[in-house]
Amino acid sequence: MKTTDFLILSIAVIAGSFAGAARAETNLLLVCNKGDRTLSVINPETGGQIAVVNEDGVTGHEVVASADGRLAFVPIYGNSGVGQPGTDGQLIRVIDIDRHSIVGTVNFTKGMRPHCAVIGPKDQLLYVTTELDNSITVIDPKTFAILYSIPTDQIESHMLAITSDGNFGYTANVKPGTVSVLDLKARKVLKVIPVAKTAQRICLSRDDRWVFTADQTKPQMAVIDVKTNQVARWIELPGVGYGAATTPDNQWLVVAMPSIRQAALVDLRTMKLAGTVDLPKNPQEVLIRPDGKVAYVSCDASKKVAAIDLKTFKVEKLIDAGNGADGLAWAVRP
Repeated sequence: MKTTDFLILSIAVIAGSFAGAARAETNLLLVCNKGDRTLSVINPETGGQIAVVNEDGVTGHEVVASADGRLAFVPIYGNSGVGQPGTDGQLIRVIDIDRHSIVGTVNFTKGMRPHCAVIGPKDQLLYVTTELDNSITVIDPKTFAILYSIPTDQIESHMLAITSDGNFGYTANVKPGTVSVLDLKARKVLKVIPVAKTAQRICLSRDDRWVFTADQTKPQMAVIDVKTNQVARWIELPGVGYGAATTPDNQWLVVAMPSIRQAALVDLRTMKLAGTVDLPKNPQEVLIRPDGKVAYVSCDASKKVAAIDLKTFKVEKLIDAGNGADGLAWAVRP
């Protein structure tokens, strides 16, 4: 073999190794940085940022990964809080997680304030809350085509949770303080449940038995029984709740409490507070790692994501993110 041929082969092997290493990253943590208008791609084991991708929009609050873990969908909401005056986003950016670049855009052609994005657990379609249309919009995540919409019959339908069978959706409607129950197959509202004067965020128990949403006027979580579609009870908290998520074993509900810089740990067997964890300033969203061992909490004003060990109930590490760290997603790679 000639020396030049050997060098070319060596370079090709090295280049292939680097490319393979980039694609070999598994279980990536995605963080939407509202203040920077960027998406952080993070190795959750080391806590290091692999890449920071410019969203080219004002501004994304939430993110979800495609079912194959290769794409990230970032709805461009706008530059204000829910219900506040400001720009009305009309785009969803599609980001290739390996290439660290925008590879597509969904354009609603008018202001919709798209916000929470969820991949359907069965049909693997992309469901996005479209607040200004009082609806959920359903999108093909492969072609980026808008398929249809489902009404919520309420304003400010901000966040969405979908049952594990993919049949039903629940939206937290902020200003009305209600939850809309949606039949996703029939594409209609089954019921609107009164909860509080103002409500925020929403999640389901892993057995699809309970829906949780946070009262924004009192330190309590509403517990909705999906069999009756009524508030069955309340969970008292030490501070007003916000983002929340349940563990895969259905034992814990982790609730961010921004005003007191803590996360609440609620035992779902008793529906009572079991403990709290101190966090950096302004905790927002909660994401549970698929193995149930770690809860990630984005801390908006601190440019951090706190990783809580769910065995010791202690912050095991603080991960650097960007300004206004908020929406979280987990990308499971093939």
